[in-house]
Amino acid sequence: MSKTRWQDWIELSFSRVFSDKNKNTIERFTINVSIFGFIIHLLLILGKKYDVFHSRIDNILLTDPISAIYTPFSIILIYEIYLLIHYLPRSFTTSVSKQFEIISLIVIRRIFADIPHIEITASWLNSPSNLQLIYDLIGILILFFLIFLFNKSRNKIMPSRLTNNLRRFVNSKRAISLVLLPVLALTSAYTLISWIHLQFFSPSVINSFELNAIFYNEFFTILILADVFILLLSFQYTERYSQLIRNTGFVICTILIRLSFSTNGLTNIALIVSSVIFGLLVLRIYQATEHLEEKIA
Repeated sequence: MSKTRWQDWIELSFSRVFSDKNKNTIERFTINVSIFGFIIHLLLILGKKYDVFHSRIDNILLTDPISAIYTPFSIILIYEIYLLIHYLPRSFTTSVSKQFEIISLIVIRRIFADIPHIEITASWLNSPSNLQLIYDLIGILILFFLIFLFNKSRNKIMPSRLTNNLRRFVNSKRAISLVLLPVLALTSAYTLISWIHLQFFSPSVINSFELNAIFYNEFFTILILADVFILLLSFQYTERYSQLIRNTGFVICTILIRLSFSTNGLTNIALIVSSVIFGLLVLRIYQATEHLEEKIA
């Protein structure tokens, strides 16, 4: 197959797989499954209350109806990752913006999981659960503001003229998106099956179980590899120092997000916030550099 036919095949495949029709269908499916999952979670909480079933893992999500919000948020996050894969070919900046939005939603989801475990009668500073809630509430406010600033700066970027080299680069990223989509589906299915097995069929008690790292730990590792691959491809199509540094900086942002899943407490929030701050500074410096080069030219 010639290079031209290969490029045309990738464009056609991407337009079919990520068409507006499929996107709308997946969006409606996500909403329906989220509502269904919310109801099922409430029924599980009710069943656990009356000892209808037994789970071998500490039931951090089966003690209070508020925890049921965790399930629809988890399903919506899967859809957000689908959108991340969809937008991946557009630009590094759009992709990293969607990553920031996803990690902020993960923090919000964790808040709903932790609220039922708050110790009202205890001293707030002596309770790890209470401290985690404080970190998350302050962290999400900071993240919301930083993401606003990042998207505001991102919207000022003028789209590049579509040259033959840029078209080949975009199609290379489209090919990566087409590969990532089944990886997302398989990883999600494997994670769900593994979680159900651990919850209800594991022969031993699990002492260490980080709920919020499920799936996202693996997916962000895969995403780092994809970002590095795109970064290497970009070296073939641009020699501009500022653009290469910007793209490399955004890969570092993804790595910081991935590292946050290996920590908890204040360190977790600090890594997430530092990722967004680093990305915002990289973008602002890149824009200042581009503006200066335009003046010189």
